[in-house]
Amino acid sequence: MVRSKNINLFLMDGDAQGRIKCTLANWTGIAYKIPRTMLDKARDISYLNQTGVYFLFGTMEDSGDPVVYIGQAGVRKNGRGILCRLDEHKRESKMDYWTEAVAFTTSNNSFGPTEISYLENRFCNMAIEANRYHVKNGNEPNPGNITEEKESELEEFIFYTKLVMGALGYKIFEPLIVYGREQSKEEISDDEPFLYFKTAKAEATGKRTSEGFVVLAGSSISSKQTRSCPESVIRLLKKHADRVDENGKLKVDILFTSPSSAASFVGGSSLNGNIMWKDVMGRTLNEIDAEE
Repeated sequence: MVRSKNINLFLMDGDAQGRIKCTLANWTGIAYKIPRTMLDKARDISYLNQTGVYFLFGTMEDSGDPVVYIGQAGVRKNGRGILCRLDEHKRESKMDYWTEAVAFTTSNNSFGPTEISYLENRFCNMAIEANRYHVKNGNEPNPGNITEEKESELEEFIFYTKLVMGALGYKIFEPLIVYGREQSKEEISDDEPFLYFKTAKAEATGKRTSEGFVVLAGSSISSKQTRSCPESVIRLLKKHADRVDENGKLKVDILFTSPSSAASFVGGSSLNGNIMWKDVMGRTLNEIDAEE
């Protein structure tokens, strides 16, 4: 049974757009969400002088896709830790894409080099696997060597970190489609049906989610667009061009705002997704919704 969680969000500036401190009952972890423009105001936060891990969130200038850099910070000789590293990133011209930082440390200052190396490695791999953000880390961080006991302890910290990230509005660790253990795509563990799109030029599989409509990896999209193909669809095709292999198949799951935008992307023309997407019984989305 899933247990309820008590998450405390403290608006340090009395505004959700300002600095936010996040804690959970019975957890030693502490998280801070800090806008890049407010780093100077965070100098009075003693916990940010400790060792920890951090995330730098922003968007890619060319595509507008979300991007993240994940790092670690130890305490320097000057007695400063996480905040000192964030200040360095703020001054780097190659790091000008980030607008917000989220930092994690502990109330008992228990992190050392081994712990933050393991966490940085796990967070990077988890973010890459979820495929929500473009991860800017050039190389895979070294996980270090830890005992089984320490690994168990840090995995619990990771579990709570995922909760906090979600509460702060970042779905960095949440895949577009969540599969249960040992489940295939035909056995997705929720009430939404698996949906199919099929024409002479394209064949795709998709699914409605709480965020929109996801076209799944392996789907084949049309290699040609109609003359009347909307400019919005052409922009989508250009945006996701690097996510389509040489055979016209999607390499990753892609989220769209609606069934129609997903269908138009797959078919290369203006299409009504409520008619084009059908379940295994051949029912359109319109028919499925009418029966509910």
